[in-house]
Amino acid sequence: MASVNEQIVRAYLESVGFLVRQPRKYQVMSRSKGLHEEVDFLAFNPLADEKGKRPSDLLWGGRELSRIRFAVVTVRGWHSEKFTAAMLASSPDVYRFAEPESIRSAEAELGMPEPAKILCMADLPVSSDQREEALEFLKSRGIDGVLLFRTMLLELADRVDVKKSYEKSDLLQVLRILKNYDLLQSGQMNLFAPFRRRRASSPSPSDTSLELPLPSREDDPLP
Repeated sequence: MASVNEQIVRAYLESVGFLVRQPRKYQVMSRSKGLHEEVDFLAFNPLADEKGKRPSDLLWGGRELSRIRFAVVTVRGWHSEKFTAAMLASSPDVYRFAEPESIRSAEAELGMPEPAKILCMADLPVSSDQREEALEFLKSRGIDGVLLFRTMLLELADRVDVKKSYEKSDLLQVLRILKNYDLLQSGQMNLFAPFRRRRASSPSPSDTSLELPLPSREDDPLP
């Protein structure tokens, strides 16, 4: 699953204009990671203003990323969890990459000082108070920006053109196919539309279940 998470993050960064390098090609299994191994990606945006001011908000999207010149990025999926402040406090590995020793190692590889420290994570609590508490906790640990997977996937899907074939990227090709068949609609990933079983008799007026929608337009065939 880690490789899938990294594919999503890498594709998203590249779609915004970053040149992305993975500093570590191996997976740490039988020991704890060293601080220099905590960073998943080094990213450089040649179009960003080198003296541009970083966003003050911690929750980022494509607009905020476009202002970042260079960054160190760590990916934490854990898609079944919502990161509360209490959970983050008990999971220091989530933000360990932002410690000074790790950043110094990344600066040496990037050849640039003070990169933005970006954490890519699954989701935050729905409650606004708990959400702000979690973001404040991350900010206190040195995190400059947070990218949520929902944001990345929605923006990627929005940029995908159904008339193009993305054979060099399985991720973009899957998003393109889903989008082509109207399975990505209205800014949300409606992968499993509600449907009912067909019945021999006509449905009663009180039946509020929905049938699987038929395509509403004719699309160009996929190659």
